[in-house]
Amino acid sequence: MQPGVQNCTVDEGKFLTFVINKEEYGIEILKVREIIGVIGITPVPQTPDYLKGVINLRGKVIPIIDLRLKFSMQEEEHKQETCIIVVEVNNAPIGIIVDNVSEVLDIRGEEVEDTPQFGHNIDTDYITGLGKAKEKIIILLDIEKVLSSEEIEMVEKITENG
Repeated sequence: MQPGVQNCTVDEGKFLTFVINKEEYGIEILKVREIIGVIGITPVPQTPDYLKGVINLRGKVIPIIDLRLKFSMQEEEHKQETCIIVVEVNNAPIGIIVDNVSEVLDIRGEEVEDTPQFGHNIDTDYITGLGKAKEKIIILLDIEKVLSSEEIEMVEKITENG
């Protein structure tokens, strides 16, 4: 890891943990607005396959992203445990579909390892570290970096037009 890179990450704190494809992930609890069940998603034409569409949540149009597809995983049929986590990205709400929500964990700095380097062609910028809690490895995500700036612009345009 390059010097100084670790300074911009969240080293410890409360993380909402969730599961995608049997792997445990965590996002900083301060980025989470709410957790809802999957409701009717209206598809938006000419958007990437991981952008499932938009929902109307109490009069606000919220884009929905399927993290399985965003992470190049196999799409699965939604089950009863499937949830939408509404997160704050660039001051805009975005819903992310996850297989199920686990719990809120308090992860201390000494329980977080740096993201391993997998080579030049593999982008891991959106991973802030690997949390070790309850005998598990939790991949800690920077939800702001999961989406590229172009994708955030596209989502913002959809929300404005909705």
